[in-house]
Amino acid sequence: MKKAFIFDMNGTMIDDMAYHLEGWYNTLLELGAGLSREAVKKEMYGKNQELLVRVFGKDRFTAAEMDALSLEKEKRYQAAYLPHLRLIPGLQAFLEAAEKEGIPMGIGTAAIPFNVDFALDNLHIRHYFKSIITANDVSTSKPHPEVFLKAAAELGADPASCIVFEDAPKGVEAAANAGMKAVVLTTMHTREEFSDYDNIITFVSDYNTLIPGQLF
Repeated sequence: MKKAFIFDMNGTMIDDMAYHLEGWYNTLLELGAGLSREAVKKEMYGKNQELLVRVFGKDRFTAAEMDALSLEKEKRYQAAYLPHLRLIPGLQAFLEAAEKEGIPMGIGTAAIPFNVDFALDNLHIRHYFKSIITANDVSTSKPHPEVFLKAAAELGADPASCIVFEDAPKGVEAAANAGMKAVVLTTMHTREEFSDYDNIITFVSDYNTLIPGQLF
């Protein structure tokens, strides 16, 4: 079984979590949640519908209403972030180097396809990834390992030989639950917030110091 890289997307490939936070903060404020930005930040994991259920309870919105709210929030996020859309420094060169070394790469994200397409197609990087697992492809969100295990299976890689790139504690926990090591991007969370996890190879602020073959 071959080795592989699996990337989360938001906050890991693109430094956009502040825009997601602002989008959710304003959306929840309009819905009457009354949460601080810090409180909203703690809820930003898993699928959008799951976030709404955590904040408002399971009976506040219908599934159709949650889908509509989710899409409206993502449209707000995309409009704000598009002028700033770019890869985290060093990632383009890292992807090119990994491809040259024959390391298969995939994406395992809680983002919906609407946002995955927004990033990959505007940045012209879809061709690097042999597997793309989104929120629509899993029944259980991070920290459940389903998203990373599905990506590994599509890549034909042994989970124990996969390295996950993540920016969130719940994502690192999902990697651990999948039996995978993780590289943490400190774009949204501090090192101290990952103190519960022992599957972390290294912490980095960008990809400039990373060499693909040296991570295994």
